[in-house]
Amino acid sequence: MAKRKAKQTQTQRRSWVVVASLVGIGLLAIFLMASRPAENTPTIAALSPQQYVADFAQTDQPHLLIDVRTPQEFAEGHIPGAVNIPVESLANRLAEVPQGQPVVVYCRSGNRSATASQILAGAGYTSIYDMGAIFDWQAAGLPLQ
Repeated sequence: MAKRKAKQTQTQRRSWVVVASLVGIGLLAIFLMASRPAENTPTIAALSPQQYVADFAQTDQPHLLIDVRTPQEFAEGHIPGAVNIPVESLANRLAEVPQGQPVVVYCRSGNRSATASQILAGAGYTSIYDMGAIFDWQAAGLPLQ
């Protein structure tokens, strides 16, 4: 009887070891999956006017440059090649913004471009560049259209 009870106790211990090992492996797998960045995670990167010129304007890299100011501000002068989609209407005009290529946004002071970047990220765009203020463009001596 004592041998039988000892054998049951040993079997129970083995069962607990197996269960604990499986739980540990499961927790490790969850941790590893959570710590790995998901593919297609939206990224918003700051971009200086000089970086924009070097990385986009002087290359054949496809991208969309969006001026998120008002149409009146856009008409007063904008960066060559920019399209005007005011931040207030961006969420309703996402069909005009192609997926799968970098999107560069700018505004007057940097506030609206930050908001636009968040709208794009929330809509699933994954390569977003916030160039901030058109004043920085002008301060760098770059031309307006």
